[in-house]
This record gives sequence, C-alpha cells and structure tokens, in this order.
Amino acid sequence: MTMMLSRRGLLACGCRIGAACFAATTLPNMSFAAAPSSKKTTMSADQALEALKEGNRLYHTDSPVRAVQGRERRIEIALGQTPFVVLVSCSDSRVSPEILFGRGLGELFIVRNAGNCVDTAALGSIEYAVSQLGVPLVLVMGHSRCGAVEAAVDVVKNNTVFPGSIGRMIEPIVPAVLSQRDKPGDFVENCVRANVSRVVSRLRSASEPSLLDPLKAGRLRIVGASYSLDNGTVDFFDEA
Repeated sequence: MTMMLSRRGLLACGCRIGAACFAATTLPNMSFAAAPSSKKTTMSADQALEALKEGNRLYHTDSPVRAVQGRERRIEIALGQTPFVVLVSCSDSRVSPEILFGRGLGELFIVRNAGNCVDTAALGSIEYAVSQLGVPLVLVMGHSRCGAVEAAVDVVKNNTVFPGSIGRMIEPIVPAVLSQRDKPGDFVENCVRANVSRVVSRLRSASEPSLLDPLKAGRLRIVGASYSLDNGTVDFFDEA
C-alpha cells in the first residue's frame, strides 16, 4: 500500500510540475496570439469593387500582378484579418478568386460552394464578415457552364433525380432555372446569371440588422458577377 501511494504521489507531483512548466512556457504566447485585432479595411464599397475590377483586368491581360503573400504578409496578418470583400463563389476548381482578382493573403473573405448558393452557414459567414470584420462589399459570382446550374437544368428539363445531398444542394437553383424558360439566349448561361441575381436579391432584402443597417447607411454594397471560363473576364452586374 505504501509503495502504491508513493507512486501516486510521484505521478501527481509530476503532473503538477509538467502543468507548471507548460503554463510558464506556453501561456504567455497563447495570450499574445489570442489578442484581437480591431483593424478594419479603410476601403469604401466603391473602392473595393474597383480593386476587384482592376485585378481581373490585370489577370485577363496576363499583366504582372503583385499579390500580397509570402512570409512577411503571413506574419503581418497572423493576429488579425482585414478583408475588403466577401466573395460568394462556386467551388469549381477552375474558379479561384484570389487568382482571378490578383489578390493575396487576408484580402478576400471567401464563401464557396457548388452553385454559389447561400444557406444558413454561408449567410452566417457573410454576416460575420460584414458586422465583425467591417467588410464593405459582398460579391456573388457565378461562372459559365456551372455544373450545379446544369444539374438544376437537368432536373427541370428531364426530371432527373440526383442521389444523396446533391439533390438538396441544387434545390435553391431550380427557381432560377424555371424563371428562364422560353427566354432567348443560352439557357444555361441565363440560368447562371439568374441564380446570382436571386442570391443578390435575397441578401439585399435580408432582415438581419448586420446586413440591413449598413446597406441602408450606404456602407455596404452587394453586387453580382459572372466569370467566363473561356476568356477569363468577370462581368459585373446588379451593381445597384
């Protein structure tokens, strides 16, 4: 029994010593790393939009782009981020926002999913970026030949049923597809833009103060766009 107590005492002592050493060597750094940053972008919504347009112009023309990245930038933003736009875009591997707009680390707050839809998680992310990070611009961007939109078109035209969560994922796109039936032009591309416009309209009519108040005050803009896989340009619309 004495031997067992001694071992327990030794273990307890070792745990206390280990915890003390951990606290002495780790906690100061943890406290420092957790210090919040109150910095926010100084860009207005109009300036943010122009920065995106200029970045895409440089990308489209293969001009040199000096995106902020690398070790110094990583260290600079380690304790806080100051993005100037929330970019709601498709998960498509050919649509990489930082590349398309020539931006670097800490500049774009990106919400991506197939079909650039806005569910609860996406909406919460947008509201967080606007209310907590001070982002002045939300850009909803679709793209040509979007697979999620094409799937929704297949549902409308052929009553196709997709397995698992795929069907539920494309449900929000179906109304956009239905709105474009019998309209002139490329049906899929019309649906891509209609899907973007529906998301933009939904965000602009949001009842949450985190979006509604800055919209009314002119501190926030919500804009739609479509990216061309063929020529690399982003067509901005719904800029009101």
